[in-house]
Amino acid sequence: MTAEALSKVIVKGMEDRKASNIVIMDLRGVKNSMTDFFVICSGNSDTQVEAIADAVEEEVIKTNKEKPWRTEGKNNNEWVLIDYFNVVVHIFLKDQRNYFGLEELWGDAKFTYVE
Repeated sequence: MTAEALSKVIVKGMEDRKASNIVIMDLRGVKNSMTDFFVICSGNSDTQVEAIADAVEEEVIKTNKEKPWRTEGKNNNEWVLIDYFNVVVHIFLKDQRNYFGLEELWGDAKFTYVE
């Protein structure tokens, strides 16, 4: 599965749990990027952040039989990172997303906003 197709599967998992402000960042044209895509979303509570993360992992396994290489942040569910090598998923509580500002840090990326 291509990184672009994987990003769409990840978005489906996010949408299934009512994630908000979903954005796909294409980093393939950004110098020194360590991955092809970031897929970022927000949740309203730590419970929702956890549910979104679980839904993303389940959707990817169901569709592509692929487990993440690494997952971080599930101990506090303020910011969960799920790494699939060529696609990195970031699930934030809203205030944490604003604080870290990944969209601003990677401003050279091509952004696709999911309605």
